[in-house]
Amino acid sequence: MKIDVLDHGYVQLIETWGDGVDGDEDYEVGIIEAARQSTQASFRGWDEDAKLLRFLHKNNHSTPFEFAGMVIEVQAPIFVFREWHRHRTQSYNEMSARYAPLPDLYYTPDRSNVVQRGEAAGTNRQASSIAEFHSAVVDPWLANLDQFYRDAERLYQDGLAAGIPKELARVVMPVGHYTRMRASANLRNWLAFLTLRQDSKAQWEIRQYADAVGKCVAVMFPQTWACFAPSYIDSVRF
Repeated sequence: MKIDVLDHGYVQLIETWGDGVDGDEDYEVGIIEAARQSTQASFRGWDEDAKLLRFLHKNNHSTPFEFAGMVIEVQAPIFVFREWHRHRTQSYNEMSARYAPLPDLYYTPDRSNVVQRGEAAGTNRQASSIAEFHSAVVDPWLANLDQFYRDAERLYQDGLAAGIPKELARVVMPVGHYTRMRASANLRNWLAFLTLRQDSKAQWEIRQYADAVGKCVAVMFPQTWACFAPSYIDSVRF
């Protein structure tokens, strides 16, 4: 499963784990098996155990959800990863610009999205109309951003061509440059990530990635997703 995000980004599901009965690829069985470990009982089927799963989630019995999880690959701007890496319960491995040239990929915000967020923040109140804000502020800024990215990429490539070590040539890269990582976490911590990063107060860009992660959770852990976000589950089916 691979989900496109922003202009050049994506979230791709790499691995899911958590099954607990004879290799069955029901990745939520492990949650029930862990919950029943104290009584040495086992999974009884979802007709009965969906109720137990709902009880666990509703009453914040979170540790059984640590017995399932997933690994994803993410391509995102550096500034998104700076926010993402605050979730220290995940394991990360990011591509290294010390050893390989970086891809020529930079994040450019959508024109209409800039205007919409400017209105929400009250930063374009001096403009008499949206059209004026477009022409006077947004369009010049986006043009300058594009030129800035071109200059940064040229300086980076010139440095590599001249023999500047990769680990130094990369210092020109802005936080709008794309990078790539793999992230691994158990289901408990993926839900914690989504709780914070799907919230309306989170920055818009990382919310788009959180929504993509949520789609992966919804498809691979549907019983848990129905507990976590029941009003959202129908909107993420493929």
